[in-house]
Formats: sequence, C-alpha cells, structure tokens
Amino acid sequence: MLPELHSILNLLEGGFGQLKVLVIGDIMLDRYIHGDVERISPEAPVPVLRHARRYERAGGAANVAMNLAGLGCQTFLGGFWGSDSEQAELAAILERAGIDTVGVVSTSLPTISKTRIVGRTQQLLRLDIESRDTPPAAEAQRLHDRATELVPKVHAVILSDYAKGALSSALCEAIIRTARTAGIPVLADPKTPDFSKYNGATTVCPNLGELAAATGIPAHHTNDLLAAGQALVTEHDLKFLTVTMSEKGISVLRPASVYHSPARAREVFDVSGAGDTVIATLAASLAGGLQVETAVELANLAAGIVVSKVGTVPIAAHELVAALTPSSGLTAGEKILDLERIKLRVAEWRASGETIVFTNGCFDLLHVGHITLLEDCRRFGSKLVLGLNADASVCRLKGPTRPIVSERERARVMAALAAVDAVVLFEEDTPLELIRALKPNVLVKGGDYTIETVVGHEDVLASGGRVEIVPTVEGFSTTNIVKKLTANSAQSEEMQK
Repeated sequence: MLPELHSILNLLEGGFGQLKVLVIGDIMLDRYIHGDVERISPEAPVPVLRHARRYERAGGAANVAMNLAGLGCQTFLGGFWGSDSEQAELAAILERAGIDTVGVVSTSLPTISKTRIVGRTQQLLRLDIESRDTPPAAEAQRLHDRATELVPKVHAVILSDYAKGALSSALCEAIIRTARTAGIPVLADPKTPDFSKYNGATTVCPNLGELAAATGIPAHHTNDLLAAGQALVTEHDLKFLTVTMSEKGISVLRPASVYHSPARAREVFDVSGAGDTVIATLAASLAGGLQVETAVELANLAAGIVVSKVGTVPIAAHELVAALTPSSGLTAGEKILDLERIKLRVAEWRASGETIVFTNGCFDLLHVGHITLLEDCRRFGSKLVLGLNADASVCRLKGPTRPIVSERERARVMAALAAVDAVVLFEEDTPLELIRALKPNVLVKGGDYTIETVVGHEDVLASGGRVEIVPTVEGFSTTNIVKKLTANSAQSEEMQK
C-alpha cells in the first residue's frame, strides 16, 4: 500500500483540479500510421504497408501537458509551434483536453512532428519534420515573457527539454529564478548532458542513459552511476535527483541518501512517453503537498500503467484510482465516502472497466446472514458499493430503540469487510436517489423479493443493468438477536431474584 493513500485519493478525486501546472518545452505532434505487411516492394527491398488506420497524439512537452490534464490539473503549455496542418491538429487535441496554450508562441519554423510507420505492432520507420534552426530572437523573447509571466500564477513548473530549441539556458535560468522566489517547485526533464542550465531547480529527472551522458559513467555501472548522480545534486543546487531506471524502477538521490521505488510489474508494450508520465505525476503530486517518496511511488505506478499500452498514451486519474483501490489495499476509513466522493469513485471504476454492484441495508448487529449476502453480491461484479441507512433512517424504519449500533460504527465495521469496496450513508427511507446517482450495473437485494418490488429496479434496468435476488440465511436477523438477548437478560434477572 502506498503511504499517504488517503491524501492521494483526495487529489485524484478532485484535489488535482485545484492545482495549476505550467509546462514549458519542445512541443510536438506524434502521428501513427498502422497497417499490415504482406509483401516486399518490387521497386526496392522494402516492405509494403497496407494502410489500416492513422491517428495523432500530442508529443514532447505537449504529452507532459496531456498527462497533467489526465490527472485533472489545470494545465498551461508554453513553447513553439508553426502555422501548418500539424499545428492545427495538435491545437485541436490540446483544446479537447482542456489545456491552455496561452504560453505557446507561433513561429516561422515548422511544428515538430514525428510520424511512426507501424506494421502490426512493429515500428518500421519514423519520419521527423523539424528545423535545425533556432527560433528567431523576437520569438524567443515572446516565449520568455509569456513563461515568466505565467510562473508566479501556478503551483508547479515542468521544463520538458527535448533539445529542439525551446528551452535556452537563459530561459531556464529566468524560469527557475522566478519560481524559486515564489516558492514554486521546478522539475526538469533533460535531453542534454550539461545539467547546468537547470541549476537551482527542485529536481532533474534523467533516465539512466541521460545520467550516464552527464557523468561519463557507463549506464551498466549502476552503483557508481548513482553515486555520481548524488554529487550532481550539490553541484547543481538541486533538492534531489530523480532517476528513471526502466524495469528497475525510480531512484531519488540526495547527497547523503538514496530512496528506491521498484518498478510495478506489468507487461510492457511501449515505453514511449513513460518519462513524460513520471515527471507530470511527480510535479502534480509535489504541488499537491505529497512527500517526495510518496510522489515517486505514485509516479512509478502511473508509468507502469502507460507502458502497458501501445503508443504515446497519457495517464488518467481513474486508472490510478482503480489501481489504488482494491478492497484489500484500503483501510476501513478510506472506504467510507460521501455522495460526491462515491459518485467520482464509481465513475473512475466504471471508466476502468469495473462492474459496479450495489446493495443496501441497515446492517445493525452484523451477523452471518449479512456476510452471506455480501459474498453473494461480490459474485456479480468487481466492485461492491454498500448503501447504509443512517441512524435517522433506521429509527423511522425499525422503531425508536434502533439502531443499536450508531451509523459511524456500523459504517466502519462494514467497510472493514473484504467483500465491500465502498460504504455510503443515506438519510432517506430508501436508497432510490443513491441508486439513481450511481447507476450500478447490478442491483442486489436479499430476501423474499421479486425484481418488481426492489427499490430502484426500474432505473437500473433502464440504464442497461440487471437486478439479482439472493436468498437470506434462515434464522439470522438483527431482530432475532435482539429478542434472544432480551430473553436471556430477563431469564438472568429472574434467576437472581
């Protein structure tokens, strides 16, 4: 289980939406052309690709921004793009994601693009369109002015440096100086061996190859390489160095310590864009107040998710929530949610392909009948939400002597059960409004019911779900337990006379 899990879930389920993050760097368009290869060209010894589909995605600094948007952050992007069809395609992608491009400067140079030709899952060729010229001085000054104006308005800054000309040493120095004055973290993703342009940043995030280039130590000499990385922290006035180590995980280097987060085991399909996901998640987490080690663990989890996909695909908050919320990984308190949180949690589970099951009840004095019902519920899906009658509701339904156990205690007991993924209290006599808000895939009721007599059945069926009736365990009920306790107490008092 990750440390600060409650804080992480709060950020993923709305907290990130309060944070503003600025990405400055080399903006690109990634284009993919997929097809099948069945023969060799008669014109030259090259494969012939039969075109099947084509799509475009944001790349470079724009992909970092897409990851931040996927986490829910208010995202601002700065850099250069041209006045061409690639710019139009990229702008449309960013607009759909809600990314503010106020920091982007139009330039006379072409928009950087990378076109990958893929036969089934094998990349055959990559075509790059870019200029070797640096942006004109006037355009560079406009980027400088826009970037330094935006920095004090955000909670974190990312320098996404692909060595394509957007991030000059002078611009990096100005951004870092402005951010440090305002107490804003700056994270840099380097593509050059000289880290001096990032002096004073919060952290620089190289991979093993980039760290090897910066230190002159071969990447396979891991211990020596990390020791040299520790020296860079002091040399470049960083708070720490974050080294992504592919299948080995991520290491956080400080002058006197090393913290290592092992990679999360997943099947790897494509590592492109994983570094962008790491730095975006790390920046958002630090801006959200998480400890460095917790932020790195979350970034590592996010990277493990994106490498299991083909192509440059950003992380989404619901994917992290789904990975972080198996029943066995949450404490009872973390499963008890109010209406707004449970609506978000269910939406995130559903987006990740989970089947949502809902049942409800008073659950006053837990007994074997309750346990059997919940175990039966779990068979119908992958996530079980329990609607729990609040005290006032129980009193109206069961009488003035009930509940015996308060709503707070009942909620914690039910949430502690492995079969239950979330508990939500409701004040009404029936859970109809809760069912309408959550739209579960499966509505389960225990006892002598028909589908037509189950509250909420019409709404669930109308939305494509189903209703399941499970038998109760004969002889077990809270009422029977109360009667037995009362009888035993009366008998005990009679014997004492």
